[in-house]
Amino acid sequence: MATALLDDELWRLIEPLLPARRRRFYHPGRKRLDDRCTLSGILFVLRTGIAWQHLPLGLTTAPPGSAEGGLVVSDIEAAHAELVRRGIEVSEIWHGPPFQVEARQPGPDPERTSYGSFFSFADPDGNTWLAQEVTTRLAGRMNGAETGYASAADLQSALRRAEAAHQQSGQNADWSSWYAAYMVAEQAGTDRPR
Repeated sequence: MATALLDDELWRLIEPLLPARRRRFYHPGRKRLDDRCTLSGILFVLRTGIAWQHLPLGLTTAPPGSAEGGLVVSDIEAAHAELVRRGIEVSEIWHGPPFQVEARQPGPDPERTSYGSFFSFADPDGNTWLAQEVTTRLAGRMNGAETGYASAADLQSALRRAEAAHQQSGQNADWSSWYAAYMVAEQAGTDRPR
């Protein structure tokens, strides 16, 4: 798809016009997608209106007529291991684009960024499920006044992240108050204490 909409000659003309952006050290957010891939996607939508008949073949691995669902997990490796332990056939963990099979990189995201690691599996009815690791919600995805953890393991992971951030901050403040503020801000996607 990318080469059909944005050939090398056109890309050589456009690429120098794009601004160079560095990732922020603190709160870097999601990794940026490749500029060429992003522009190809925009051109694809503008050109086709993205009607179902224009979707490229092989976009997903699901057979026609089956459903696809998504699951959010807080620890991609633990969720993968649990499904394997239960005898469920599961793909390997990968990072990178979830639907461009050729662009996937093996293993979890090296920085373990939220929304960056995946695996897939099928249920007995033939439905395909995509599991995605989310450790920190993007801003606006949760009510900042509500904080909740789905399991003791999720809470334990949040406490460990808060502990690591607290140690890096060099703060000697009351650790329990600092942890609480950090964990609420992390779930709400707002600025965390430093």
